[in-house]
Amino acid sequence: MTESRAWTFIVVAGLLEIAWAIGIKYSDGFSKPVPSALTIAAMAASMWLLAQALRVLPAGSGYAVWTGIGAVGTAILGIVLLGESRSLPRVLFIAMIVGGIVGVRVVK
Repeated sequence: MTESRAWTFIVVAGLLEIAWAIGIKYSDGFSKPVPSALTIAAMAASMWLLAQALRVLPAGSGYAVWTGIGAVGTAILGIVLLGESRSLPRVLFIAMIVGGIVGVRVVK
């Protein structure tokens, strides 16, 4: 696998991390069968893609980007879908995470 493809895997894995993090909320503690099944499938796919990408990428960088995408995406969807706080400090700290993700990817 090329490094470029590995980074693509990390991005898709991060998007799936967002899906499963939000899915946990909608599964209501894994008590609802369909959201629970979708959440578990997203978890498995996200972990598999991460594992494949880390065969090529440095573990620290790949994991940091994967986690950052998941954290930022989940925070944004929490605001949009779940009515979580949109306070300026919260948004600024989310932006700082984005800066960290970009920095980890750019700096080698």
